[in-house]
Amino acid sequence: MRGVLRAAAAAVLAATVALSSGCILVAAGAAGAAAAGTVAYVRGQLTASLGNDYDGVVRAANRAIEQMKFAKISDKTDALTANLTARTAQDKKIEIVVTKVGAALTKVEIRVGVFGDETVSMTILDKIKANL
Repeated sequence: MRGVLRAAAAAVLAATVALSSGCILVAAGAAGAAAAGTVAYVRGQLTASLGNDYDGVVRAANRAIEQMKFAKISDKTDALTANLTARTAQDKKIEIVVTKVGAALTKVEIRVGVFGDETVSMTILDKIKANL
């Protein structure tokens, strides 16, 4: 019963945020906004929390860049953060930042171009998830 109430509260919160803040996409899991599976698109940037280890997400992001045939410009990676930069065929800059949050929780931030591109960002995220 408690899980149903929590899921309902999360759905109401997501609907309220989506209706009251213009350009935003929110898909929150039943455990709340900080849980794995949370995705938000705000002001041109897609942010997602994935329930996977950091190293696996970094590998998946690099594979996504290769699979989508983007030109990789730079790869700055340490034990906690990876900054991947690539360019599309239309010369739009793609920035993917992967941050270790916990042992099995990783944050991914994606920005395409100066003002963002939600469709391309979601496609990249989907490709990263498929590679996990």
